[in-house]
Amino acid sequence: MTDFQRDILIGLMFVVGILGFLSGEFIVSTITFATAAIFSNIVLSRRLLG
Repeated sequence: MTDFQRDILIGLMFVVGILGFLSGEFIVSTITFATAAIFSNIVLSRRLLG
């Protein structure tokens, strides 16, 4: 997976989380935000170590 694809994936998860929050699906949006944050941190730590 390239850096561009990872950035798109994280961005899409963030947008889905916002849409879920606005529609009242608070559990789904919380899980989506958490997944995006964890995935983003994994990608950043890989870039710093690599």
